[in-house]
Amino acid sequence: MLTIKENTTLVGVSELRKGIEKILKMTSKGLVIIEKRHKPTAVLMSNEEYEHIQHIVETAEDIVLGFIAHKRFKNSKKDDYIDIEKLLK
Repeated sequence: MLTIKENTTLVGVSELRKGIEKILKMTSKGLVIIEKRHKPTAVLMSNEEYEHIQHIVETAEDIVLGFIAHKRFKNSKKDDYIDIEKLLK
């Protein structure tokens, strides 16, 4: 086990097998990178951190989609739209 940053620790697969409980507790303090043959293969993080990252990604997606929709709206013409009454018939 090697701490490479204040909140990031490298753990070998063999260490993971032996001390899963200890390593899971470490995720509350930061990221745990799992290495296999000295190559990073996976990252463990707390569920709270995962949900936070998911929220950030979803917010970024909403912003990008909003910009796309705004651009399409600005470049559209009245003929690009269908009247709701005609659509419902």
